[in-house]
Amino acid sequence: MPVNLRIAIFLVACILAFVVMQILHKEMIPVKYSLLWWVAIIILLVLAMWPDFFLFFVNLMSFQTTSNMVIGVFIVILLFITMSLTVIVSSQKNKINLLIQEVSMLKQEIKDHSNE
Repeated sequence: MPVNLRIAIFLVACILAFVVMQILHKEMIPVKYSLLWWVAIIILLVLAMWPDFFLFFVNLMSFQTTSNMVIGVFIVILLFITMSLTVIVSSQKNKINLLIQEVSMLKQEIKDHSNE
């Protein structure tokens, strides 16, 4: 793997780690939602630090160049992040619907009590 690609991957991992730390520090997301980002950062750091480990998989999967495999890894990481965010949004939507129903029932109950 070329040195400039390793440096670029390392810089991306460091910038991503900094951004995730800032988001966590500002309490914009809970720690459990940042875990997938940390897994992605660790994968990127392993990729940058030990490229021979990665080259084994490049040869095993018959990629023509290492950069193609790097792009593939980025795409897979983004797909996992997108899938986890989809699950989170879906569960939040269900919770919001439940809350709307409960608030509507409470409003109706209050209205019924005030009319009596």
